[in-house]
Amino acid sequence: MAESYRNHIGGRWVDARAGGRQQSLDPATGEVVAEVARSEPADVADAVAAAKAAFEHWRRHPAPKRGEILYRAAEAMARRKEDLARLMTREMGKVIAEARGDVQEGIDLTYFMAGEGRRLAGQTVPAESPDKFAMSVREPVGVVAAITPWNFPMAIPTWKLMPALVGGNTVVFKPASDTPALACELVRILEEAGLPPGVLNLVTGPGATVGDALVQHPDVTLVSFTGSTEAGRAVAVKCADGLKRVSLELGGKNAITVMDDADLDLAVEGILWSAYGTSGQRCTACSRVIVQRGVEQALSARLSARINALRVGNGLDPATDVGPVINRRALEKIDEYVQIGRAEGAELLTGGAPAAVEGLAAGNFYAPTLFGGVRATMRIAQEEIFGPVLSMIAVDDLDEAVRVNNGTAYGLSSAIYTRDVNRAFRAMRELSTGIVYINAGTIGAEIQLPFGGTRGTGNGHREAGTAALDVYTEWKACYVDFSGRLQRAQIDR
Repeated sequence: MAESYRNHIGGRWVDARAGGRQQSLDPATGEVVAEVARSEPADVADAVAAAKAAFEHWRRHPAPKRGEILYRAAEAMARRKEDLARLMTREMGKVIAEARGDVQEGIDLTYFMAGEGRRLAGQTVPAESPDKFAMSVREPVGVVAAITPWNFPMAIPTWKLMPALVGGNTVVFKPASDTPALACELVRILEEAGLPPGVLNLVTGPGATVGDALVQHPDVTLVSFTGSTEAGRAVAVKCADGLKRVSLELGGKNAITVMDDADLDLAVEGILWSAYGTSGQRCTACSRVIVQRGVEQALSARLSARINALRVGNGLDPATDVGPVINRRALEKIDEYVQIGRAEGAELLTGGAPAAVEGLAAGNFYAPTLFGGVRATMRIAQEEIFGPVLSMIAVDDLDEAVRVNNGTAYGLSSAIYTRDVNRAFRAMRELSTGIVYINAGTIGAEIQLPFGGTRGTGNGHREAGTAALDVYTEWKACYVDFSGRLQRAQIDR
């Protein structure tokens, strides 16, 4: 039986004002996983009002105590890890091992940010005048709108909620319409951990109504959004009108470079995991392989053989390697790009069509796909497909590989396989992405380092690590003059 959820506003679970409901479907089976509130702007207004009312009390709540609430939430998430993972697989399709990893990332991030409750480090610096003290401290920004995608329904919400909360902000959380059940469970956990009423509010519903109302609400101070570059650009424009802070984590067109001295077996493992993990539905997914010509044929043959052996199916089956894509629209978009690649003259080496899975006729499955003979300027090498489609581009040397890697509108993650330490360090310097891997794939970031990218991947902010606190706090400089006389800083010099 499908679970039923409501909005969470001001510490209470409530129906949408208009009574609307919407369903969350299993992308492998088409079955209803959950029913949730279908909210409208009036519900957003209620949630923002609750967050605004709770802010003054929460900002004064000692940061170490805020951190203790997050510790309790992390412990609850750890106890419920398997249940949350199975719900995730049912709701968005990723294979169960990946779902467990998604939940674990949320646990890790929550523990990490809980620790920041006893740090939230500012600075003390020498003052230039005698008998004067100078320091800086962090202050919360106010009401935060957290708008999250469906592909990491536990990890990405924690990236936003936990630094916002430990920093003393209140939050209105709007999850993706495809994965609302995980969001409701996360809010339940934080509520049970002792988060006061109104500090975290949840509204579910379509982005076009709920998300838009949240972004444009005058009492929202900061919008943190993860999604497509097109949607992020629209969010930025709307935030500009209200002089709102905005943090954007957007698309990627990530590449793995394989040099002629690489360990090809290791490279194949990294490419497979990066290109077809989560069915290619990651902003860090590898969608391009840049290969030095001397090993192009060998790599292509090994990749094709391994791709053909990947098992497509329900993510709850432990034998499944590649699960479904999120919905029918995504399936159709992926197939459109495959047809574009063929029309552009790329060579389809394997895959290239929706996959039929026995007993799962209603599922949204696409065969893992590999193109060879791709030119760097082709659309399939430039545009984000967000599915299990990989393009191979041949280059002559490292300089050309760097140019191809950097020659897209995105700059999130990149990787290089080489056994030459000089090449490795040149790549780290020259690859213009926010994340660089040496002898590993493009996915698998750790929560204690900043996550984010350059160019069209975002607007320069970072998730995770202590860098996330710079998004959810603002600096205040404080001076204490105990000289007993007027000191005029630089004028007295």
